[in-house]
Amino acid sequence: MIPTVAVTRYVTPLREGGSLPGIVEADDLGTYVCKFRGAGQGVRVLVAEVVVGEIARRIGLRTPQLVALDLDPEIARYEADEEVQDLLNASTGLNLGVDFLPGAFGFDGTVPADAASGSAPTGGGVAARILWLDAFTANVDRSWRNPNLLLWHGDLWVIDHGAALYFHHAWPGGSLLTDGGAERFAAQPWSLDDHVLRDHVAGLPAVDAEVTALLDERALAEVLAEVPDAWLEAVPGAETPDDLRAAYVRFLTARLATRHWLPEVAVR
Repeated sequence: MIPTVAVTRYVTPLREGGSLPGIVEADDLGTYVCKFRGAGQGVRVLVAEVVVGEIARRIGLRTPQLVALDLDPEIARYEADEEVQDLLNASTGLNLGVDFLPGAFGFDGTVPADAASGSAPTGGGVAARILWLDAFTANVDRSWRNPNLLLWHGDLWVIDHGAALYFHHAWPGGSLLTDGGAERFAAQPWSLDDHVLRDHVAGLPAVDAEVTALLDERALAEVLAEVPDAWLEAVPGAETPDDLRAAYVRFLTARLATRHWLPEVAVR
């Protein structure tokens, strides 16, 4: 699983985030953006962050390293802001830490030359690779309103994937007990109309061919193995963490086997 480190100090909230993430320091001397399990979106958002982030890494995209942050309730005693104190108290245990990239800039529409041209670490162009990732994981949160991209040391980094993998939000209601869920996700189209990198769609066919060779059922199982058990809460039809991992792999493998979700330019 992703490494576990202990939070030693809560530094400051990031007020621009709807779930009130915060900057924390940990006992590995690292500084992290902490996404709290006690925030309104719940632990499934943390699962999506790990799954999509690790898929991104496997297909050659830059994304910050992830850790599980063990939060002691004692940390909350030293926080004067009542809203933050309540969030810390509700988030005892494992939270998600995203490596803080000091000095990074928010995406302003300027795509680095290698990100547009196809000289990405594994070829194909980073911009088109990001489009592929978002289409595959059904991520709807990379628009001009909220690009979720950073420029750091001249490279494009992908962040904030909690809005992806929408299907798991229906699992507590029993959707895993209904036949055909994975197949419905596999066939669900994805629209690039609002995507911040939609102008790079012409690179999708080449990227699709390259990325498909990097992912399979085994690779997806390895990705799910990175998710801590504590975030894999039992739902009807999947009572254990391993049951949940298998369900995610089943849904993602089914989608990988189709191309209904790719914009038309990539499947012609």
